[in-house]
Amino acid sequence: MKKMIAFCGLFCGECPAFIATQKNDDEERRKVAEMWSKDFKVDLKPEEINCDGCVVDSENLFSHTKICEIRKCGKEKKVANCAYCDKYACDKLAGFFKMAPAAKTALDEIRKNL
Repeated sequence: MKKMIAFCGLFCGECPAFIATQKNDDEERRKVAEMWSKDFKVDLKPEEINCDGCVVDSENLFSHTKICEIRKCGKEKKVANCAYCDKYACDKLAGFFKMAPAAKTALDEIRKNL
C-alpha cells in the first residue's frame, strides 16, 4: 500500500484511529478512545474511532477530520496534500507544525521532490 500522507503531513499509517479502523478492531478503538479522551480532555466513545484517512472520499472519518480547516482547504484546492499547494506553508500549517514537527518534515520532503 502506498504511504498515505494527510493534507497536513501526518502519516495515516501511524494514526491509532486509522490503524484501528483498518484492522476493524473494537478493542483498539476502545483503547484509542480512552487515550485520546484523557490526552485531549474530551469524551470520545470507541464507536467514534473510525477513519479511512482524510485524503480519501469516505464517510468513515474521525470527528475532528470532518471539521479540520487544513483538510477543508486541501479538498477545495484539489491537492494531494499541502506540499502541492502554491501557498505552502500557510498560517494554518505553521500553527499545526508547532504541535507536529514531523508533519512539516514530511511535507518539506515531498515538496523538495516535486
